[in-house]
Amino acid sequence: MHKKIHFIGIGGIGISGLARYLMAQGVQVSGSDIAETSALKALKAQGVPITIPHSADSITDQDLVIHSAIIKPDNVEIVRARALGIPVLSRSRALEFILKDKRVFSVCGAHGKSTTSAMLSSIFPEYGAIIGADSKEFGSNVRASASENLIFEADESDKSFLNSNPYYAIVPNAEPEHMETYNHDLEEFYDAYEQFLSLATKRVINVQDSYLQSVNLKATRLDPQRDICDITYMLDNGEPYTRFTLRGVGGFQVYGFGEHIALNASLAILCAQNEGKEIAEIARNLLNFKGIKKRFDILQKGATTIIDDYAHHPTEILATLKSARTYTELSGMKRIIAIWQPHKYSRLVENLQGFKECFHLCDELVILPVWRAGEEEVAIDLGAEFAHYQPTFATHLKRENQSIALYNGTQKLRDLHDALVIGLGAGDITYQLRGEK
Repeated sequence: MHKKIHFIGIGGIGISGLARYLMAQGVQVSGSDIAETSALKALKAQGVPITIPHSADSITDQDLVIHSAIIKPDNVEIVRARALGIPVLSRSRALEFILKDKRVFSVCGAHGKSTTSAMLSSIFPEYGAIIGADSKEFGSNVRASASENLIFEADESDKSFLNSNPYYAIVPNAEPEHMETYNHDLEEFYDAYEQFLSLATKRVINVQDSYLQSVNLKATRLDPQRDICDITYMLDNGEPYTRFTLRGVGGFQVYGFGEHIALNASLAILCAQNEGKEIAEIARNLLNFKGIKKRFDILQKGATTIIDDYAHHPTEILATLKSARTYTELSGMKRIIAIWQPHKYSRLVENLQGFKECFHLCDELVILPVWRAGEEEVAIDLGAEFAHYQPTFATHLKRENQSIALYNGTQKLRDLHDALVIGLGAGDITYQLRGEK
């Protein structure tokens, strides 16, 4: 293992996760990024030297430089590293050597992989973990451990899941997403999943997914409609819990609402059972799962309840709004106001019909401008496309006192209160909801 590694774009959750994990393995870490963030502040507090913005001077005597996917080849630090003869790898390529000697429990899918990974980490607290979101159980996206076993949230968006060295492949679904990576070719997309599953020694998959149903490889197969039953929901001091029975295994309780929560938990449970974990211990450890940041993340409880959710695909939005409806029914609340920040024009265009159909469970829809994520603007008449919801359009929102205020530029439109207000999106809406922007 290299002793000194520099990370370009260390503020990103994927890169920062690798940095934290390698620190636990004894690696000396440094990094750089373009602006100060809460993630960078946390790394600095751990003694990591960080340069803002990128600077050639940050490259000195490191053994290796790793960069995030968005960093270009002409970045001054990459140019400097190459001039000094220091190897430079993308995060995707770096995974190959970081994970090559680990026993990796690799979780991949379009939806639910962060939640499933965090649940697995709760069940196996002795294992290391690198997750794509902060687990509320341990307040980080990384559980630092020198164990050879690692819970890893693998990423299909850039094909890096193929470099995750899976001992165990856990797949909640394989719905087409990030199709630009696969040249908009479904055959290429599913071939990548076939490769991922073939690399693993063991597998647990959700056969409710049409592609996973067709997989011929040996696997533990979960059929939610047949195997998960007796689902009930409860609130404990305003916190959501799902109870369910996994047929032939036992009864469980897990943080969160929804059939998808029971599904994710069941995949984690079956994996742990196959690894020899006692059922009683699995059930007990699963109770330590307290959700993950930005996934049905309850920011405020009361007459005005505010929830932040990362859902940015129609399937995810519909599942989240079902959970929100359950919450209102149990809490006695009357209305759901959904604030949607569309994420990427490409996703909006490719899934437009799905987006037009997925908001029927909310009582009011607010639409923010599209979070471009570096993409070129595409002309879409959102007013016409979503007219059936009679949405409110706003430029941004602010957390004010105990409510959410909607704005159009400098003009305040109105306050949202006396309802369950839920933000949906993968852009900066999370910071707006939290009063951090």
